Amino acid sequence: MRTAVRARALTTVLLTAALALSASGCSNDEGAEPGDDAGSAYGVAVGEEGIASGVPGIDDGTPIRVIADVNHEPVAVPSDPQRVVTLSEPTLDGALRLGVTPVGSVNGRGQSTMPNYLLDLAEGIPSVGSVAQFNFEAIAELQPDLILTYASGGNNPESVAILERIAPVYFVGYAGADWRTTFENVANALGEADAGAEVLEEFDAYAADVRGRLASAGYADKTYSIVRWQGSNASLILKDLPPGMALEALGLQRPPAQDREGRGHSEPISLENLADADADVMFFGTLGGSSVGNPDAGGSADLSGARQALREAEQVPGFRELEAYRNGEVILVDGSLWTSTGGPVLMTRIIEFIEQELLSD
Repeated sequence: MRTAVRARALTTVLLTAALALSASGCSNDEGAEPGDDAGSAYGVAVGEEGIASGVPGIDDGTPIRVIADVNHEPVAVPSDPQRVVTLSEPTLDGALRLGVTPVGSVNGRGQSTMPNYLLDLAEGIPSVGSVAQFNFEAIAELQPDLILTYASGGNNPESVAILERIAPVYFVGYAGADWRTTFENVANALGEADAGAEVLEEFDAYAADVRGRLASAGYADKTYSIVRWQGSNASLILKDLPPGMALEALGLQRPPAQDREGRGHSEPISLENLADADADVMFFGTLGGSSVGNPDAGGSADLSGARQALREAEQVPGFRELEAYRNGEVILVDGSLWTSTGGPVLMTRIIEFIEQELLSD
């Protein structure tokens, strides 16, 4: 049984590890190539099951599985994880959709709470930092047996080395990766691959139904823009991010400037190119004045934040001349849902929002 003594001991180990990493510059064994030990992890080959022995965060004698992460590295994970920590919106989203409540997670991108769009599902989950800066001591105190995260973002070599002293770290994907693949990896790590497949089937059926009704109502003939507004600047959410994928799943066209994939979380545009944000319909949201690195800068990611952002946008030369604005087709949205990342909950709720806005009487 895990005890408070063990928790204090683990915290000491973390502090020691952090100091050692700092002193050594986090140098790795240059002679070891990634995947050198792919045939065996803790004495168990990839794809096989075994019993934990000396695995950080997993009590000896606990059944484990060895699975390959997104980097094709073997990771020994508990066969039935009980204390999961998620370190990104998509991992929190995916876990919650599968009925797994993490013992800790990070705040939403540019927010000082759990992601706004997940607040109703994530109530009571302790924060262990932000997507850009993890609180290692808080993570250790939760005594997780599995940590789910991205293979980028806050996961620099120093943080990874510390996390791996706490519990198995499973990389589900990369920031900006396809949400479906990321979710499948979350489900696999949680031992819920079959349930994950059912979730995706349900989503596809729902999206196909809404798509058909939108087409019948003539909405497939219009263009749709997704804009994230920060201060006096607009950024475009393009096709490769979840909201863009949601529009594509519904057969809703993007304007020419947005009918492509991009690089990064969103793509800023200059005021000279503000017309690139225009379309027949504009979904308009914000993360307030905050950013990933500064979530406390002020503002809100919800609809009230979008209303404030619209007032700011109206003062910017050229915004009132946009066709979507002149025709009253600017639809305010929850920025944490529409201008960030997530999983099946995010995707479903975007489609539910579109269904309500465009198809309800």
